[in-house]
This record gives sequence, C-alpha cells and structure tokens, in this order.
Amino acid sequence: MQGKKKRIIVWLLMGILLAETVFSTMTISVNAAPEVNTPSYIVMEASTGQVICEQDADTRRSPASITKIMTLLLIFEHLKSGRIRLEDEVTTSAYAKSMGGSQVFLEEGETQTLKTMIKCIAVASGNDASVAVAEYIAGSEGEFVKLMNEKAESLGMQNTHFEDCCGLTDSDDHYSSAKDVAVMSRELITKYPEVFDYTTIWMEDIEHKTPQGTSTFTLSSTNKLLKQYEWTTGLKTGSTSKALYCLSATANKDGMELIAVVMAAPDPKTRFQDAMSLLSYGYSVSQMYTDDNKDPLPAQKVEGGVEDMVNLVYEGPYSYLDTAGNNLNEIEKEISLPDSVTAPIAEGDAIGEAVYKLNGTRIGSVSILAAKGVEKAQYKDYYKKVWSLYLMKKQNRSSQIAAKQGV
Repeated sequence: MQGKKKRIIVWLLMGILLAETVFSTMTISVNAAPEVNTPSYIVMEASTGQVICEQDADTRRSPASITKIMTLLLIFEHLKSGRIRLEDEVTTSAYAKSMGGSQVFLEEGETQTLKTMIKCIAVASGNDASVAVAEYIAGSEGEFVKLMNEKAESLGMQNTHFEDCCGLTDSDDHYSSAKDVAVMSRELITKYPEVFDYTTIWMEDIEHKTPQGTSTFTLSSTNKLLKQYEWTTGLKTGSTSKALYCLSATANKDGMELIAVVMAAPDPKTRFQDAMSLLSYGYSVSQMYTDDNKDPLPAQKVEGGVEDMVNLVYEGPYSYLDTAGNNLNEIEKEISLPDSVTAPIAEGDAIGEAVYKLNGTRIGSVSILAAKGVEKAQYKDYYKKVWSLYLMKKQNRSSQIAAKQGV
C-alpha cells in the first residue's frame, strides 16, 4: 500500500512538471517574434519610442525612397516655422525634371502648389517632386541634403548619411538602418500628424498645366498596406536594385501607434507581408498605459520671492508600453515635491516630478514645472508685504470692534 502511494505521488509530480514545461513552451511561442524573410526589421511604439522587437536593425543599408521620410520631415518643419506655405507655387527645374525612377512627370517650368507636391512625394514617391521642393526650400538639392544630414545627426541617427533627397542614388555613402528609419518616422508622425492627410491617400488626380496644355495625372499610392491592413496610416515605400524592397509602415489600432520598418526584403510581396506580420505581432504583445496628467497639482511654497506661492503644471502626459503582460491597474503615481523652493524661479523650471511605479519598481516619470516665473523679492517688496499685512490686521480689528458694538 505504501509503495502504491509513492507511485501515485511520483506520477503527480511528473504531471505537474510536464504541465509546467508545456506552459513554459507555450509562453515562449506566444512571445517569440514572428518569422519573417526580411533580414533587417524593427517594430517601435511611436509615443514612447520603445522597441518591441528588432533584428539586424543597426546594419547600414541602402534606403531607396524611404529617404523621402526625411524630406517630408524637413518640409513640415519649414511649414511650421512659417518659412513656406502650402499655397506656395513650386517651379520644376530642368534638373528636377530629369530625375528617373518613380516620378509624376513634371515638366520644366511647370508650377504646382507645395500641397500638391507633398502629395506627389507621399503618395506616388515622385523623385522629380522631391527635388523640386528641395530646391525651393534650400536653393539646391545639395544644400537641402546638408539640412537632411544635420537633422539626422540631431536625432541621433548614427547609421545614416544622405547623398540625395529622394533615394535614387546607388552611392555607398547613402545609407540608413532600420532603427534610424524608425527614429525619423517617429519624429515625423508624432510632431506632424497632418502627414497622414497625405499618406492615407490611395488614389488622387492632379493637373499638369504647361504651355502644351492641361492634362490629368493620377497619383497611385505605392503603399499597398492601405488596402491590405486595416489599421494602416502610411508611411513610405522604397526600392532599387541595390536596396531591394524597403518599407516604413505606420498603423494605429485602438489609439496605439506602431512603426514597422523592413529593409532589403527580397520582393514586394514579402515586404508588405512581413510588415503586416510585424505590426500584428506588435499589437498582440503590447498594451499601453496613459495618463493625460490633467489632475490638479498643489501650489508650491516659495521662499524669498515677490509671491509666496507658485502654481504647478505637468510637463506633459505619460505613456508606458508593456509587453510582459503585467496588470497595468497596478501602476501607482506618486507626486514628489520639495517643502519649498527659493526665488528666483523661471516659468518652466522643474520643481518636482510625478513618479510611476509598477509592482514597486519605478517605470518612468514626468517633470512638474512652475506655471509662471517668480522674481526674487527686493527690499521694497518686503516693505509692501509688511504694509499689506498691517492694513489687513487693521481692517480685521475694525471689523471685530464694529461687531462688538453691533454696528
């Protein structure tokens, strides 16, 4: 009987061990990145910049027309600064007209509004339109490329160098990486979401007006994901014999914005299929915690200032991307502020921070800033304070006397 009990216990232990092994295997299978045929890829969440999965993402490769993401970024930066406007007329030079590859067949001397040119770049990947706009902004393509490289450096894109504004070149000195492409894509879509007004266009007509007459040309999107993946919002395709097939794909599902970059895919079908697989994987393993930070903050005591208190504001909202299956309801927010601060204080000075913790571990923070400046108090300011205090006490005393006399 004793031996039978021992056998039962052994079988139970073996069953538990087998179950744990199977469960562990299932967990690994669920969380493993999808198998794709693209050698270099990355999936990034846009608001946080967090990488969900990647492979060979820092290798320098020819980017082909996804180069135009940087061109679009600089266009929208110049629009925001007011240096150019969507209504501006952009004239096509002989050099811009001479561009080969993907083009919208602009004629020398032909003018189009900047808004139309952006459509030609974002929808149809027009090399001629890209060069025409580059010349309009910087005077020449060469000067525009300098701006592109300066911007790449400011974004920390260490594996990127541009030689032209459209990606047509086969120069070995024109390169980027999947991670760098994701970085500039993120900069474009988070700073200038109006780009989606263009990258979501599937097909649209423009008019060519030249001395030879007026003709209609149909812009057709090079991004087939617009019809293949329901959450697609853009962004840019690219292909040359050297680069093979590239894509930076953006999508928005339930408010979560993902970027999937594939480089050197062997064929167009693989490029789009791998991007869809990567985006689907990203959404399957990710959940987002967001705090808009609209709750009121206590006023902060100020020492030695012309004012005794200063109002506080959050630097901005907070976002946290979880890919480990944690319970995000367990996230706690702690406000950390000093007892007081000393004047002078400038508007926007960091006073404290909101700290976010998950299961007791710090996962991020948002700075808490002074809503306005407070100057350091001078002798006259202290005099005013004392005088105001005296008047206030005098008024209170008069009120008390009047109350006793029944006035």
